[in-house]
Amino acid sequence: MSEPAPRTARAPARFPTFGLAPWSLAVPLIALAAVALGKPSSIAIAVLVAVAMGGAVMAAVYHAEVIAHRVGEPFGTLILAFAVTVIETSLIVSIMLSEGHGAQSLARDTVIAAVMITINGIVGVCLLLGGGRHHEQGYTQSGVNHGLAILATLSVLTLVMPNYTTSSVGPFYNDNQLIFIAFDALMLYGVFVVAQTIWHRDHFLYPEENEGAHDSVPDAKAAAAGAMLPLTLIAVVLLAKALSPSIEAGVAAMGAPPALVGIIIAALVLAPESLAALSAARANRVQTSLNLAIGSALATIGLTIPAVAIASMSMGLDLELGLSAKSTVLLGLTLLVATMTLSTGRTTLVQGMVHLVIFATYLFTTLVP
Repeated sequence: MSEPAPRTARAPARFPTFGLAPWSLAVPLIALAAVALGKPSSIAIAVLVAVAMGGAVMAAVYHAEVIAHRVGEPFGTLILAFAVTVIETSLIVSIMLSEGHGAQSLARDTVIAAVMITINGIVGVCLLLGGGRHHEQGYTQSGVNHGLAILATLSVLTLVMPNYTTSSVGPFYNDNQLIFIAFDALMLYGVFVVAQTIWHRDHFLYPEENEGAHDSVPDAKAAAAGAMLPLTLIAVVLLAKALSPSIEAGVAAMGAPPALVGIIIAALVLAPESLAALSAARANRVQTSLNLAIGSALATIGLTIPAVAIASMSMGLDLELGLSAKSTVLLGLTLLVATMTLSTGRTTLVQGMVHLVIFATYLFTTLVP
């Protein structure tokens, strides 16, 4: 009698990755699991939470780049800027809800920190690294000019004007003024988005940058990245919120000003955009870097201010928006220098160094006021 044919070994079932790197799917799930640890009760748990958040930031950058390759520019950078700003706004509002009057200046500190980080920090490092590797890099000047004009207007209206109104004492807007400024912020940001994506899309693209790379990304891979990006960003903000008490305690232990908390929160939330911008600059795509930096600054003001305005009025809080004289000078210097350094259509490492010096001055004078 013949022996039965040997059974063929069945290949083990594999979890579908839809073409994405397996780590980019696993890390966000690990980060969400780390949220269950809650607020760190020891230094060891705080380190674990910070590591999990760092991995989630890297995963967010990866998914955003996949989407950007599929949809092309400037939609790719806009998606990341919009998503991160929504998360940042949620974080600020949640802290305001938990701390009440103790957080009335948190929105101002976080917004000015975001402007300084994007326009001086991100732009400075991108121009420095890009200039060091490629000597000169080109971009479309008209799109940058659009962004800087709106940024200057929104920055002054939201962060400087409250110091000079007379309806409220101190650096505050009354409710009617706050509603008016919130509407202006949303309107200008909306106009910028429409101009960037529809009316003047070519102003935000640089002809020498390859626009056809997105055709090589399959729909399934892009759809999977699109589903994972918000999940990953939610993990980032939840972990950042869990770390915020440890951050505040550390800042207090250092004897540093409370404004440092806003800087740290802005840096944590802007980490995905920062890494994406640096990656683009190294690849000689400085247009993408500038779109990310300026777009993020605009989204921070255009979306965050209206959201926190609604939250503050609903909670009966006075929203402190006006900057100190020192911060006003640094904001004016930032806008002036950005207008000058980004007015030629070409970038060099000299321009990057100037922005980094302003950024370093902002950080130093925050710690040593």
